[in-house]
Amino acid sequence: MFIEEETVMNNKLTTALTIGLFLLTGCNVGRTPIPTPTQFVPPELIFVSTETPAPVPLETATPIFTATATPIPAVAPNFCSDAQATALIDSLKRAMLANDGPLFSSLVSPNGMEVRYFHSSDPIKYSAYQAKFLFETIYVAKWGPDPASGLEKQGAFHDVVVPELVKIFNQPYTLHCNEIRHGGASYPISWPYSKDFYSIYYAGAQPNVSNDWRAWVAGIEYVNGRPYLYALIQFFWEP
Repeated sequence: MFIEEETVMNNKLTTALTIGLFLLTGCNVGRTPIPTPTQFVPPELIFVSTETPAPVPLETATPIFTATATPIPAVAPNFCSDAQATALIDSLKRAMLANDGPLFSSLVSPNGMEVRYFHSSDPIKYSAYQAKFLFETIYVAKWGPDPASGLEKQGAFHDVVVPELVKIFNQPYTLHCNEIRHGGASYPISWPYSKDFYSIYYAGAQPNVSNDWRAWVAGIEYVNGRPYLYALIQFFWEP
């Protein structure tokens, strides 16, 4: 009696499992199997063109700025008519007469400034930071041989260069744009740079007669639209 009932129950369970498997199989007919991760194709590889793109006409091509591209420089104002340039000379005068290192430093180009006490000597280059201390440093520089004696001119900037700049700024000087004004020289006078400059010229006690004329020439360049000193060179009569 009990054996027959157990057999019936097992048969019913087997039948139910068979029907369930049949239904599951029927539900999956016509469906695509779920792909595994290895079956996915990276999106960048799906559309790969082997055709060579047609060249873009030059007149329609648009330049693309990159980090390595050279930026288009800003158009500098007309140098000889730019009031900023002459204002720079006025600031240089104030700095020399007042021994104002911070002011002088603010006038020096971020690229540095070359100074020649004699026109033919090797330049001494100062950074804007160094210029701040030129009125107080005791560093003795060599400025080149004196054209009259041949002896080496030596001394600190404030003992050699500053007095000559103060001397000319305390005289009735004139400014000359991109021209080295002079009262006659025994040597060729030329500007050793390709950039703009102003002559600060003193004609002497008796212009066109004596040889005490003097000119300090200030080289001026623009950085981010602002003028700065990049050079100072002295010219005077030499025997």
